[in-house]
Amino acid sequence: MNFPLDLRFKILAFAPQATVTDADGNQICYLKQKLFRFKEKVEIYTDSSRSTLVATISANKVLDWSARYTFHDAQGNEIGSVGRRGMRSIWKAHYDVFNPGDDVPDFEIREENPWSKVADSIFGEIPILSFFTGFLFHPSYLASKSGGTAAVRLKKQPAFLEGKFAITKLSEITPREEMNLLLSYLMVNLLERRRG
Repeated sequence: MNFPLDLRFKILAFAPQATVTDADGNQICYLKQKLFRFKEKVEIYTDSSRSTLVATISANKVLDWSARYTFHDAQGNEIGSVGRRGMRSIWKAHYDVFNPGDDVPDFEIREENPWSKVADSIFGEIPILSFFTGFLFHPSYLASKSGGTAAVRLKKQPAFLEGKFAITKLSEITPREEMNLLLSYLMVNLLERRRG
């Protein structure tokens, strides 16, 4: 992948939709989450035509604080998974990213400044101010290797009527780890948007 990546969420859509493009403007993936599913499942395609499936994300539990979301490629092979750290994530988002079949996290994703998300949520509920919160508050999430080395950062960017995020690579990681972290960030973003 050619970093930095640009992640855009449509805010005014009935179902959550997101598009990821690389630094050259090439579309990497598109997702449209299906609503009203008993168990979470997200399908990711190469573009908005939804003709070529890239990956699927499925939950191992029904609505749970510590659910784990597993990623599979189009052939059904496991890419990796991400899971929220239960009660530790109430104030400050904290997720663990796993390699296929692994129970020891290879990366952890932490919210860098929870106050920016709190301010974004509070002012986003005020009718006129909600139009400007996209320009004022920018939560960011840092993925670090198990040894503490920063690997990738997702940071909200100023935007009007959409959620815009930049995904920046901070250290060398393998292509499989890049895909695992990209899918993790997509799922984290979907989950954190529900929290506010």
